[in-house]
Amino acid sequence: MTARTLTAPANDPHASRVGRRGWAALAVLMLPVLLVSIDNTVLSFALPMIALDLQPTGIQQLWIVDVYSLVLAALLVTMGALGDRFGRRRMLLIGASGFAVVSAATAFAPSAAWLIGGRATMAVFGAMLMPSTLSLIRSIFGERRQRRLAIAIWAATFSAGAALGPVIGGVLLEHFAWGSVFLMAVPMLVPLLVGAPLLVPESRDPRPGRIDPIGVLLSVGAMLPIVYAIKEMAVTGLGGPVVPLLVAGAAFVVAFVRRQRRSSEPMLDMRLFRRSAFSGALLVNLLSIVALVGFLFFVAQHLQLIIGLSPLEAGLALVPSLVAMIVAGLLVVPVSSRLSPRLVIPVALLFSAAGYIGIGLTTGPDTLLPTVLASISLGIGVGAAETVSNELILSAAPVDKAGAASAVSETAYELGAVLGTSIVGGLLTAVYRAGLAIPAGVPDALARAARETLAGAMDVAQQLGGTVGAGLREAAAVAFDAGVGAASFIGAALVVLAGVIAATTLGGKQNP
Repeated sequence: MTARTLTAPANDPHASRVGRRGWAALAVLMLPVLLVSIDNTVLSFALPMIALDLQPTGIQQLWIVDVYSLVLAALLVTMGALGDRFGRRRMLLIGASGFAVVSAATAFAPSAAWLIGGRATMAVFGAMLMPSTLSLIRSIFGERRQRRLAIAIWAATFSAGAALGPVIGGVLLEHFAWGSVFLMAVPMLVPLLVGAPLLVPESRDPRPGRIDPIGVLLSVGAMLPIVYAIKEMAVTGLGGPVVPLLVAGAAFVVAFVRRQRRSSEPMLDMRLFRRSAFSGALLVNLLSIVALVGFLFFVAQHLQLIIGLSPLEAGLALVPSLVAMIVAGLLVVPVSSRLSPRLVIPVALLFSAAGYIGIGLTTGPDTLLPTVLASISLGIGVGAAETVSNELILSAAPVDKAGAASAVSETAYELGAVLGTSIVGGLLTAVYRAGLAIPAGVPDALARAARETLAGAMDVAQQLGGTVGAGLREAAAVAFDAGVGAASFIGAALVVLAGVIAATTLGGKQNP
């Protein structure tokens, strides 16, 4: 027996409430959310081991993190629209199957290039997963109070995965090779493949219209060069291919928007962006994720390579902050039904700004407690802001276009992940390289390796040993902490900007 198909609209705030079957379906939908969030956090903690084993360059290390988000961001709108047409549950099942197979193959990558390619292929199937989960929630939960709680659970599950990721990853990385973090996908996705056909109702747009291959190509052409240019700009400035890529991306954006406006059955209804609640919430979503991912990028390295924690210890050190993110996301639900989002989100993001400033003011190997406290403050703000902004995005869209709206929300998330690594991580890398004073006695080849990444410098210091090794270790720590200080204040500025956008664009008190 399979679940029924949903095609009826569910915009009425007084729509019927779902029962136990609906909540059981939500539990099944949380499995891919949990997996993706665990995978993202685990990768940050696995980077030092990957750097030592595969010896990537600094740019390759950024690509290992970024390529997934880059490809995903390029395909999300297309996959969301295809889910609206062919069935969101169907896309979810296809994505889960492919993701599991490719993850298993990526676990045994013999080189950095292979790992980057595996991450890119995982993103193709990942683009089918995330929009499907949010759009199916939008279809199942028609009554807004239940939907608001379901979205809070969705966000809390994402945070729970981020909390579990460092712990699970720490255990795996202490006993197995780094490839084990990718093998987790297989046992986590099998229950989804069994439970979704039984519990999750299929849903699609009852009037999907024709497939627009030109629109698909334009959407991919718009995202790829822009995201790639931003990533390169963070490392190399405006030189090289950055300006031509930005111009090409802008041209594709204009062509895509014009085609969608002229189409009677667009992939993406551009009128949604005229709604201040929709566009403002998207920007808040984007900037919050920039702050979170950028923070995790350097804190994971700071905990392991500067303070000297093991991967498991570093993961446990961040658990309080990610638990705070979960709690804040759930507690904001009753608050957001009574107070305006233009008040709730800016107040929440003040906590995130304080966390960034706090981490920027703490340097050196004896900073574990200040780092944990700063991460808790950041987590409170991001958890609350993400719950409210995601609910605003979904509520602004008709249920029949839930896949496309969810894809736009996920695109903002993934673009934020790329920007977080590129802007915050790229700035940190640039400051680190410029400020690293190589001690006398370090061979040129080893000096080049030390300048690439902090992990490379610590490995070279261990190889050299003695006074020269100790001097390199101290110089690398000082240069990295200088980069953390610069990056943290940029992160704080982005969070403040998100708060200003929320205060000026989001509407008044929400209807229950």
